[in-house]
Formats: sequence, structure tokens, C-alpha cells
Amino acid sequence: MTDLTEPQETSEKSVPAKPLRGKAKPRGNDGAATRKRALPEAKLLEFAELLFFAYRDFTRDPDAILRDFGFGRAHHRVLHFVNRHSGLRVADLLDILTITKQSLSRVLKQLIDQGYIVQQAGSSDRRERLLFPTERGRALAERLAAPQLVRLSEALKAAGPGSEAVLRRFLEAMVNAEERPKVSSIMASPVPHQAGSKGDG
Repeated sequence: MTDLTEPQETSEKSVPAKPLRGKAKPRGNDGAATRKRALPEAKLLEFAELLFFAYRDFTRDPDAILRDFGFGRAHHRVLHFVNRHSGLRVADLLDILTITKQSLSRVLKQLIDQGYIVQQAGSSDRRERLLFPTERGRALAERLAAPQLVRLSEALKAAGPGSEAVLRRFLEAMVNAEERPKVSSIMASPVPHQAGSKGDG
């Protein structure tokens, strides 16, 4: 199954600045402080590699469950956001996942046809398409999340006191700066389930 997310351009801000050579000096203290805090490239590559292994194992358990349903990570992501933000507009889901309508339509059609998600017209604007999880969809979303929640809980416990705040700051900083306000807004307002009964399997 093709991954829903398309490659994103790497933000230049995420690459540590190289020390200036010659007589040129950075303006103010920000440049010097950034270079002083920046880790060597070899160490950053180690973290990049660790992120690869962490993501591999973070997705391993839900991937195995998804295969039993003939689904892939694309279905998981759609189901996750629809379950967490019941009543989400299709337009907003496209914006969150940064994918094309064609890519979303294929995955969404399967989830709707098999009774995991229902689609309804907006009450104020009938042209809007709102997405809701069915009981079946909520159950699958929770089943997929369960092993990941266990892994996160155990990792935070192993990391020690204060790790939750550090992890949150780290993950938020990994998001492109211009996208952070949007991400914070989305995460701060999960919508209560409003319509899952229609089409439940």
C-alpha cells in the first residue's frame, strides 16, 4: 500500500549552520548560540538512524493488524484523524495529510464501503462533506492505537522524569515552523463523536 504522505521539502532551518570561515562574523548572538548548541553531523546521523528504527517498530504492530483487513498505513492515518476529530471536513483532512484528492478518495471509499467511516453533508453548508467514524471504525482505530500507546508509555517511563515535556518539545520542533500553529490547533480540539451510528457494521 502506497504511503499517503508525499515527500516534503526539508526546511533549511532544520540543518545546523556550518561555522563561518574567514573574517565574516554572525550578526548578534543568535548565530553563535545556534552553532554552539548544534551537534556534530555524525551525532545527528545517529539520531536520524534511531528515528528510522523507532518509526519502524512503532508502525510494526498496527501494520500487522492492517494486513488482516487488507488495509495499509494510508487507511490507518485517515481512520486515526477521523476518529480523533469526528465531523472532520474532507477539505481539512486533505490539508492535514497533504495529499491529492485522488489519493484520499481511493482510501476513503474503501473505508466508507466497508463500514468504518460515514460521510454526511454539512448542516450549514450542504456542499461540505463531513466524516464520522462508525462504531466499527472506532473499534479498529482503538485496536490499531493500543500497541502504540503501550510502546510510548514504556519508552517515556524508561526515559525518566521530565521526558514527556522534552519529547513534546522535540516533536513539535520537528514540525515545519509554518505548520506548528495549525498542528497545535488541530491537536487542541478533538471533536466529540456525533454521528457514528449511521452505517455501523
